[in-house]
Amino acid sequence: MHRPAPRRGVPWRTYVSGLLGVVLTTAVILYPEDAFEASVSGLKLWFDVVFPALLPFFVLSEILMGLGVIHFIGATLEPFMRPLFRVPGAGAFAVSIGLAAGYPLGAKVASDLVRAKLATGVEGERLVALANTADPLFMAGAVAVGMFGLPELGSVLAVSHYASVLCVGLLMRFYKPRGPATADPPRQGPFWPRALAAMHEARLKDGRPAGRLFGDAVVRSMNSLLMVGGTIIMFSVLIRMLSVSGAVDRLADALAPVLAAWAIDPSLLHALIKGTVEITTGAQAASVANAPLVHRTVAAAAIIGWSGLSVHAQVAAIVHGTGIRVLPYVAARALHGVLAGVAAWLLMGPLQGTAELSYVPVLAPAWAAQAPTFGTALFHATASAAQLGLVALTFVAAGKLAQRLAVVWVRAR
Repeated sequence: MHRPAPRRGVPWRTYVSGLLGVVLTTAVILYPEDAFEASVSGLKLWFDVVFPALLPFFVLSEILMGLGVIHFIGATLEPFMRPLFRVPGAGAFAVSIGLAAGYPLGAKVASDLVRAKLATGVEGERLVALANTADPLFMAGAVAVGMFGLPELGSVLAVSHYASVLCVGLLMRFYKPRGPATADPPRQGPFWPRALAAMHEARLKDGRPAGRLFGDAVVRSMNSLLMVGGTIIMFSVLIRMLSVSGAVDRLADALAPVLAAWAIDPSLLHALIKGTVEITTGAQAASVANAPLVHRTVAAAAIIGWSGLSVHAQVAAIVHGTGIRVLPYVAARALHGVLAGVAAWLLMGPLQGTAELSYVPVLAPAWAAQAPTFGTALFHATASAAQLGLVALTFVAAGKLAQRLAVVWVRAR
C-alpha cells in the first residue's frame, strides 16, 4: 500500500535556525571570557534566586495534584472560572500559584492540568496566557527596591502587571470560542459532597503512597528546574554576546529615530532590546537609563509583562507534548507587555517630570532590600508555599465540615 510522503517543513526555518546556531557558537569562540562570565552570572542567578524560590512551589503543585486537591478546587471554582475565562475551575490553582511564585510555574501547572485531562489544549493555551505571570516579590523587591531604589514603585508595577494580565485573560476567552473544551462536571446532589467526591476519586485513581508521591514530586521538580537553569544560563550568554559584539548598539541606533518621533529618550532602547531577550537584564537596564522616571517605569512594566525570550523558551520546553501551542502564548505576552506599559503610564501620569512617590503605598517588605541569598530565597518561598498549601487544606477542611453539618442537620430534622 502506497503511503504519501510526509509533508516537508518550510526550508527557510531550518536555514535560519542553523545560521543562528553557527553565529552564536562563533561569538562564544570569539569572546570566551565574556561567555564564561555570562554563564557564571546566569548560574548564580539560578542557584541563588530562581532555584530556591521555585522549588517549594514545584514540589507543592505535584503533591496537590496527586492528592486530588486540584480536582477539589476545580469542582469548587468551576462556576467562576469558566464563564469569565473559559477555562475549567482547576485553572484557578494555576492562576493562584503562578501569582505567588511567578514565571514559569503558571505554565508548568497549566501543562500538568492538560496532561491530567483536566483541560484541553485550547483551554491550556488560554490558561497559560492568564496564569504565567511575574511574582510580586520580583516586582516589589528585585525591581522597585533593588534596581530603581524606590520601594513605592512596587505598587505601580504590581497593579499595572496584574490589571493588564486580567484584561489579557478576559480577551483570551474569545480565542477559539468553538475549540474543544472539557465537559462541565456533574451537578447532581449537594455542592460540597460533589467537590469532595471529585477529590477522593482523583486520589484513588492516582493510588501512589505518600512516600512515593513525595519522591516523584521532588524528582520531577528537579528535572524541571534544571531545564529552567540551563535556559537562564544560555540566554545570559546570548544577551552578553549581543552586547559585546555591538549588535545591541547598532540596533538601538537604527531604531532611535522612531522613539525620537514620540519624544521618548533613545537610552531606553538598550533596555527594551535587552528586555526582549531576558527580563532581569532588561529591567535593570531600564532602571539606569538616562530618561525620566515615568518613561523608565513604563519600560520596566512592559518588559516584565513581555517576560523575555528566556521565559518563552522555558514555557516552550514545559508545555512540549501537551498540545499547548507556544505562538498564542507569545502573542498574549506581547499584548500583556503593551497593556502593562499603558497601565503604568496612566498610574504614573500625575508624576511626569518628577520623582516624588510619597503618596504611593510601599509594597516591598523590609527584607526585600537585602541582597538575595540561597537561604533567604528558600525560606521565604517555602513560607509562601506553606501558606498556599494551608489555603488548599482549608478548602478541604471547610468542605468536610460542611458535609458533616449537612448530615447532622438532616438527622436532626
